[in-house]
Amino acid sequence: MIKKIIGKIWKKLPSSARANIVRVSQQRFTVSVTAVISNEKNEVLLLDHVLRPFSNWGIPGGFIGAGEQPEMGVRREVREETGLELENVRLAFIRTGARHIEIFFRAEATGKAEAKSREINEAAWFKITEMPEEMGRQQKDDVINLMKEFQ
Repeated sequence: MIKKIIGKIWKKLPSSARANIVRVSQQRFTVSVTAVISNEKNEVLLLDHVLRPFSNWGIPGGFIGAGEQPEMGVRREVREETGLELENVRLAFIRTGARHIEIFFRAEATGKAEAKSREINEAAWFKITEMPEEMGRQQKDDVINLMKEFQ
């Protein structure tokens, strides 16, 4: 009986009120995009990132904005950080944490990668067998697995 009454009230609420109630009652998440990017030499693009306090080197990416589609977000992040345009962008996998969603892509790019953002110390291409020691183990594993999977 109570369910029916609540259902009738819910249906009479304006859609904006229903949306606000749902948003307030749900957990909040941050969403980021990242890409394992290779070049014509089968090297992977890595960035020495200012905001990574313990690992420094890692794959490019960042947070997406409200209403921004993930593929457009990863393209924007890579362009802003390195000046490169991505080609052949493919969704690889999605990983969730406690309150974070990370969307991984696989892509290609050609040209010289440059540090274009004040968040980036250096941008460089690496063979997967010669990735920097300062790179986190999880990201190294992600790079190796995605480079193998998409060959």
